[in-house]
Amino acid sequence: MKDSIGRIELADCFAREAACLAPFAMHSGASRGRRIPEPPHPYRGPFQRDRDRILHCAAFRRLSQKTQVFTGHQLGDYHRSRLTHTLEANSIARTVGRALRLNEDLIEALSLQHDLGHPPFGHAGEDVLDESLREHGGFNHNRQALRIVEELESRYPGFAGLNLSEEVLDGQRYRGDKTAAGPKPLLEAQVVDAADSIAYDSHDPDDALQVGLLQLEELETNPMWSEAARRVRARYAQLEPLELRRSAVHELIDWQVSDLLAATSQRLAERGIDSVTAATGCGVTLVAPGAELLAMKLELERFLHARVYRHPRLLAMRRQAQDRLRAMFVGYLARPELLPRSFAKRTAEHGLARTVGDYLAGMTDRFANQEYRRRFAPRT
Repeated sequence: MKDSIGRIELADCFAREAACLAPFAMHSGASRGRRIPEPPHPYRGPFQRDRDRILHCAAFRRLSQKTQVFTGHQLGDYHRSRLTHTLEANSIARTVGRALRLNEDLIEALSLQHDLGHPPFGHAGEDVLDESLREHGGFNHNRQALRIVEELESRYPGFAGLNLSEEVLDGQRYRGDKTAAGPKPLLEAQVVDAADSIAYDSHDPDDALQVGLLQLEELETNPMWSEAARRVRARYAQLEPLELRRSAVHELIDWQVSDLLAATSQRLAERGIDSVTAATGCGVTLVAPGAELLAMKLELERFLHARVYRHPRLLAMRRQAQDRLRAMFVGYLARPELLPRSFAKRTAEHGLARTVGDYLAGMTDRFANQEYRRRFAPRT
């Protein structure tokens, strides 16, 4: 319905979902709502609002200066950041969701949220914070994302955090503990998980080739990359190495998405999935690649772990980053007066160690290096 000035009403959004979404998709009108009730928006559904709140929050903007795999910029500026990875995963997830007739607004909110909790220096930084906070519950970037959207962000006068819909929070809770018993997550959350895997399995080889940690000949020894390159060569003759690399990355993404859609559609049909309850209660993950491609993906990930993630150049940068973050954690514990006022006020309720962890986790790589040099670097 439209009113006298032609404004689209919220009922139109719900009606469009009812007409377009599959019966096993999560409909906005069926959301369990928010922890703190809010009046509905006149023309945006709850998951659209969640997406917008995530997109505009400070933690999302900081992803542009947080590294994915390659710590720091000593290797150049071509490789992905947490932000570009998030956008690539979001693009893939929306493609899959549209093909399966799932709720794209929910998928987008989940995918934009999924990496908010990463600290500076990638997994190297996460390991230091987990070690430093071992006696205080440890550190996990998926659980940290929940802390950010539930309490650390401060953008609205009526509540702490972003007050997101329960379905968006549930998707992140699942990422924080995938071994938990109970129903499987919504299909939209499963799509985001699969898209995340497709994104990094495709772009990590590209980054590694660009910065010189791998040569094309080495990567050709991996079956999955070799098959993608073979398919490209079958379509295009006499490609230059750079053209081959870029085309192979495109092929990797298209191949994985096509396989994911085929395997998922088959599972949905075989199990007669006809509702959200049936999808979450069937006891298995429905959105997943087929067995053959899954085996190839695992082999590619083992290859990347051995040849890229454990490369001596990366390990040296990782050690330097970890030493700096460790020194900063100890330094702020010894001198809590250095904490910003907004964090200092949290120590009474959350403890000094966890507050320091929250502050460090929110830093970008650049700001962490800057603060280390300014406050904690040994004087020469």
